[in-house]
Amino acid sequence: MLSIFKSIPTHMDYKGQKMAEQIFQGIILISAVIGFVYGLIVEQFGWTVYIVLAGFAVSCLMTLPPWPMYRRNPLSWQPVVPESSGEPSQKPQENLKKKKHK
Repeated sequence: MLSIFKSIPTHMDYKGQKMAEQIFQGIILISAVIGFVYGLIVEQFGWTVYIVLAGFAVSCLMTLPPWPMYRRNPLSWQPVVPESSGEPSQKPQENLKKKKHK
């Protein structure tokens, strides 16, 4: 059963994150304007809140799941550098700290 959940992609690339943020903000802004205007016309603030909440729900459905449109530009990672077995694996900063001055 857990293998089903492991097969679901859970990542988004940087351009996808930017696009999701723009879509989210656009839907919220449009729903807020529509809700404000409609609430002003019918003179009911409750309708404004309902319309904004509906816009929030739609924007969450469109932007929170990692849809394929948000994964079109994957990062190309550098290849793994194999370590040589003869030398200890230390960072250059650690080598400098171990030297004693005379």
